[in-house]
Amino acid sequence: MTPGHSRRALLRALPLTPAVVLLLLFLAGPIAYCVYIAFTDLQLTGQAHSSFVGFDNFRTAFQDAAFRNAVWLTLVFTVLSSLVGQNTLGLALAGMMRRASKPVRTLTGGVVITAWVLPEVVAGFLLYAFFRREGTLNAILDGLHLPRQNWLFTLPILAVSFANVWRGTAFSMLVYSAALDEIPAEIEEAAEVDGAGGWRRTWHITLPMIRRSIATNLMLNTLQTLSVFGLIWVMTRGGPGDRSQTLPLFMYEQAFQKSMIGYGTAVALLLLVVGSLFSVVYLRLLRAET
Repeated sequence: MTPGHSRRALLRALPLTPAVVLLLLFLAGPIAYCVYIAFTDLQLTGQAHSSFVGFDNFRTAFQDAAFRNAVWLTLVFTVLSSLVGQNTLGLALAGMMRRASKPVRTLTGGVVITAWVLPEVVAGFLLYAFFRREGTLNAILDGLHLPRQNWLFTLPILAVSFANVWRGTAFSMLVYSAALDEIPAEIEEAAEVDGAGGWRRTWHITLPMIRRSIATNLMLNTLQTLSVFGLIWVMTRGGPGDRSQTLPLFMYEQAFQKSMIGYGTAVALLLLVVGSLFSVVYLRLLRAET
């Protein structure tokens, strides 16, 4: 490369320098420091110096039944509320709103998006009031003469999964609404003339044409759901016992309630790895479509 080319390349890269510095300072730096802490026995209180313990924190995690339970509940929560709930309901709402009248679209979109823009703590309190023993759901069941139960005690992981679906479906709906609007109407009209029913048009035309949007939406929803903390904390605090304690709540308990910062950070690092694996899978799916 000639000196002229090097100078031009440097000038083109110069505007990116502030962004790169900020990423290194506020993203790569904290991650690197967390990686270091994960290999120490750092505690929040009562410790003058921390020691390097190697992979002890990770071995402790994989041998800990509470950690394995948190991993399982995180997977259940992610599959139910993100991969199935938000994704499917968002696609269904986008499809129905596409064919609905303008007043119905406005009303439905307003209701769904309102749930999305609410602060997580407020949404958690509203769903707690809905599912608690004296809450709205049991009042409705009483009115229908159906048996009531304490949903946050008997089915806590399902209750928080429903809450996450209620709060996060709007994002999927907006993504799929934009994707469906890009499908040429002529293609669907031609399929309808050829005798293809609604399900066949959806399966053979609509879904293949928006598959990139589906993969992108799944990736973003999965990463967001893996990190949900406030919603579950307000509703159940991970209880009763540990029956709704996902990895973010388990990490918080170890790091800040039991003061084991090193161990809690190791769990956070494992959660980061899980999110990265999901991202790699989805990015490969997206690359395969190009």
